[in-house]
Amino acid sequence: MAASTAKKAGIAGVAVGVIAAGAAAGFALERATIGRAVRRLAEPRRPAEPYGTLRGRPLTVRAEDGVGLYVEVDGPQLFTGGAGWARKGPGTTPGGPTLVFCHGYALHQDTWHYQRAEFAATNRCVFWDQRGHGRSERGTQASHTIDQIGRDLRTVLDAVCPDGDVILIGHSMGGMSILALAAEHPELFGGGAGDHARVCGVVLVSTTDGHWNEMTLGLPAGAARLFQRTAPGVFALLGRGHTLVDRTRRAGTDLAQLLTRRYAFASDVPPALVRFTDEMLSSTPMDVIADFFPTFAAHDKAGALATLGHVPVEIVVGDHDLLTPAFHSERMAAQIDEGAAALPEGAGHRAGLEIVPRGGHVLPLEHPDAVDGAIRRVLARTA
Repeated sequence: MAASTAKKAGIAGVAVGVIAAGAAAGFALERATIGRAVRRLAEPRRPAEPYGTLRGRPLTVRAEDGVGLYVEVDGPQLFTGGAGWARKGPGTTPGGPTLVFCHGYALHQDTWHYQRAEFAATNRCVFWDQRGHGRSERGTQASHTIDQIGRDLRTVLDAVCPDGDVILIGHSMGGMSILALAAEHPELFGGGAGDHARVCGVVLVSTTDGHWNEMTLGLPAGAARLFQRTAPGVFALLGRGHTLVDRTRRAGTDLAQLLTRRYAFASDVPPALVRFTDEMLSSTPMDVIADFFPTFAAHDKAGALATLGHVPVEIVVGDHDLLTPAFHSERMAAQIDEGAAALPEGAGHRAGLEIVPRGGHVLPLEHPDAVDGAIRRVLARTA
């Protein structure tokens, strides 16, 4: 009986861990695409990489409650911790916004493997692990919320790049943390009279402003409603038995990789990439996943979208994203556009939107060229 219980708990933990790697909301796949750009040509597939091997200069930033947030800084200028930015090598030039990367739920900063490889040679880049994820310390259960991650992001900005402009790039829950920051500190985005927009641009990748009740995970309507009703209790139960569940998840199974491929990707990605993503998911403790899960139901940052109309924004989403499907990104883009239209002439910025064919939820790894392109477009728009 004990072995059977352990097996069931392990399988449930694997499934829940993969599902949790998305974000707060999943929606039906239908969406309007009129008036928005859709990527019509498949990107060239990049070869398998030694994922997770790229590293920057490590720093620990203390959040307002003392939690240690693990940060890495990379690029032509490295932060020296009080003396400002120091030159990394010959031929580099200072200036330009700092790129700050915010990863998704149950993942960590190595989600940005390809973006680090692409931009760290020419731009200051900041990568950080959210509390309870990666190498960052855990907070209390009550502190594991999207709003707190937004405040942690502000702390990272103040500590690591206190001067100069920044561009925020967020995937999944990382995008939600950017919206939480905009809701609490609109002045950083130029949302107040006479405010200088320190955040001069934003890239949102496979994310949402809320609408938890629309989450379907690509399931039939009845199964989706059942998930809505039972998921909070299941997550709480798995969180209480996290030691057993984590041990099974870390062991790795064919089922885990099958679920990872199903919910993270929509195209034929290399097996090494599936394994790497599964390892990130399995490394996030089950009780941390369970702690964060209830915050998604309360996540509602639609009001912050108008603030983003003050700065250039690019939104990227996969057309087969089962966790944050494309029509929701279109809805966010439309609300940003409304906010931009309400500003004085020349002050507002319409949102760019790109829908990636054969794109799943973890676009930074599956379709890095699409995410890189969005970052370049924001860099060009801010220039």
